[in-house]
Amino acid sequence: MIAAMLLIATTLTGVVHDVSGAVVPGATVVVRAAGPGGGDQRTTTGPDGRFAIDISASGDVTVIVRANGFADKEQRVRAGAPDVDIVLGPAMLLESVTVTATRTEQRLGDIPASVSVLRADEIRHSPAVVADDVLRQIPTFSLFRRTSSLSSHPTAQGVSLRGIGPSGVSRTLVLIDGVPFNDPFGGWVYWTRVPLESVDRIEVVDGSTSSLYGNYALGGVINIVSSRPTRRTIEFKPQYGNHHSPKLDFFGSDVWGKLGAAVEGSVFDTDGFPIVAASERGIIDNNATVTFKNVNVKLDYRPTDRVQAFFRTGYFSEKRGNGKILEVNDTQWTSASGGVRIRMPDESDLQASLFGDVEHFHSTFLAVIAPSPVVVARSIVRLTVDQHVPTDALGGMVQWSKAIGSRQYFSAGTDWHWVDGDSQEDAYSAAPGAIVPPIQQAILTVKRVSGGTQRSAGAFVQDIITPLPTLTLTLSARVDRWRNYDAHNLENNYPSGTPTANNKLLPDRSDTVVSPRVAALYHVSSRVNVWGDLGAGFRAPTLNELYRSFSVGTVRTLANERLGPERLVGGEAGVSVAPARNLTVRTTWFDNRVKNPVSNVTLTTVGANVTQQRQNLGRTRIWGIQSDVEYRLGSSWRFAGGYLFDQATVREFAANPGLAGKFLPQVPTHRGSMQAAYSNAKYASLALSVQFLGTQFDDDQNSRVVPGFSQPGLPKYALVDFTASRAMGRNLEIFLGVQNLFNREYFVGTLPTTIGSPRLVNGGFRLRLVGR
Repeated sequence: MIAAMLLIATTLTGVVHDVSGAVVPGATVVVRAAGPGGGDQRTTTGPDGRFAIDISASGDVTVIVRANGFADKEQRVRAGAPDVDIVLGPAMLLESVTVTATRTEQRLGDIPASVSVLRADEIRHSPAVVADDVLRQIPTFSLFRRTSSLSSHPTAQGVSLRGIGPSGVSRTLVLIDGVPFNDPFGGWVYWTRVPLESVDRIEVVDGSTSSLYGNYALGGVINIVSSRPTRRTIEFKPQYGNHHSPKLDFFGSDVWGKLGAAVEGSVFDTDGFPIVAASERGIIDNNATVTFKNVNVKLDYRPTDRVQAFFRTGYFSEKRGNGKILEVNDTQWTSASGGVRIRMPDESDLQASLFGDVEHFHSTFLAVIAPSPVVVARSIVRLTVDQHVPTDALGGMVQWSKAIGSRQYFSAGTDWHWVDGDSQEDAYSAAPGAIVPPIQQAILTVKRVSGGTQRSAGAFVQDIITPLPTLTLTLSARVDRWRNYDAHNLENNYPSGTPTANNKLLPDRSDTVVSPRVAALYHVSSRVNVWGDLGAGFRAPTLNELYRSFSVGTVRTLANERLGPERLVGGEAGVSVAPARNLTVRTTWFDNRVKNPVSNVTLTTVGANVTQQRQNLGRTRIWGIQSDVEYRLGSSWRFAGGYLFDQATVREFAANPGLAGKFLPQVPTHRGSMQAAYSNAKYASLALSVQFLGTQFDDDQNSRVVPGFSQPGLPKYALVDFTASRAMGRNLEIFLGVQNLFNREYFVGTLPTTIGSPRLVNGGFRLRLVGR
């Protein structure tokens, strides 16, 4: 009887804040009772930083608090104690908390995977105005081409980690607050959709994560985590840059009891810059320009300490000029998502979410008339395709997790995704009659609708086991089923309406894939960890790859409805060393074997005109070594650097054995970055960064040469960025940022020869108002 009375449930309450006194919302609070059978109880702090949790333990309990950007805090508390005050200090690299690698909160130093975290202060120290330029400080990150999303067509903005299958389609799953962010039709990413000013952190998992996330996670996962609503907060960041480039970022939020709300967004416009090299530029070439608008509304509702719910909706629009007269594209995208997270009576965790997208993409493609004795190079263009791509998508996820004692954490879940889209194309031919530069008239000759529906679903399990205090095992597996159906290529002559020879219904395609993973991490000492993993991944071809053709310069790439899924088997081994609390060094070896990767394969070359088709390319191997180091000197200085050695080659391709041994295009062997940052609220914040890329090939034949150079490939280069800011009071900060400080010209493509961003300078102020 006495024992039972001692175990009557009591409520432990408290508040979590940082060393400055600011509260920390969304922190995970774990209460661990003493003794072998104690178990864990969990909750999270509310918008006011407070928490309350019922416990049934007598005597002391251990309270463990985890929050991103802060070191874990363990504090011994006696049951029944009054309000607990917990102060979190800043985290070193391995102390950072990440949720992406295992779909649950873990310290980075306890995860058997290669994970990078860009924190809010590192994002703020970047002069970049779009997210992909911020992410380039991680050497494993790259878009399909070297150029920034400021000047590249959206379909060239697919993200690759470690050079796994670089193309316009991502081999990396991108999430924002855990919701898929990739374009549902094509897999690429609109980096201009990311509201940079309200990003709390960006988590990057380099290895295959298909065992948890399925499709797209073949090469890794990037999770963009936005800031939570806080009490009476307004942030306003106007800036202006060269090339007539104004930008405005804004964030506003408030909390009313159990409900928090936030509005965030950005507006940007630029007159742009030319992207065709001056030596080849003609009268048809103009500046690559972009105008985008992005606004999101977020609601967080917490009726009890056990239930959290969220709702997000957003609208995005973008208009681009693609560096050639009359060649433009525009996008409108409406998205919505919502979900709930419940701490069940048995202290397990249940999450569920739904999301939907409605998107319309439009693009024009123009042919450049080949030079001749009577035609000057790049002096005449003709419209060839006017393309509209409407896409609808729905998806959802359910995940259940439970701590089993203090040494095991089990998760299981399922998710699904439905996408329906069409490429509606008007094809044009040359009109008869005289040509008056710079435009040759065109007449509509063919109307085409190519597309279909894709449905995918998967289920996964994961078990994180700690059999010894120094050893963590992670076991996970997932099964996915995908199906393409209602596929069609409806093609009719215009104006007669008669079907062409390509007018046909396309066969359904389906497949089932199993993706297992096993990983282990061993703490050799408090300063040294070693880890390794072995796993498999897959990616189903997108509707874009199956049904949509496109042109870039004089290169025409054809769709291929016969494409099959890509499959990967790979492994990693790594070591992290922290000789001092403020110094961390990590090195990872990786080896990935990909079967049937989708790549653009050259079919014919006639003069400067190249025809390619997407094909499953036999087998490729991508292996290498990556290293990074971070050193913090006192509370003001931070030094960091990273390097990637990457060997990505074709191993076999029966349809064209000559490609075996060739390097995958767009993958440099050497990539690296260095950053140095100084931050002192009394004086100023300064940051200098360097990015360098080695030579990479621009085609599958490894043969194209940039004019003026003797060796094939796009030459190596290095860029320097700089940013400076100073607080002008409690609420106001002024800043100046420069990308490509020395205005280095670097090459991003051939046919024609295209170049990357010139020096970009921007300056402005950041106003932050916080009420009580």
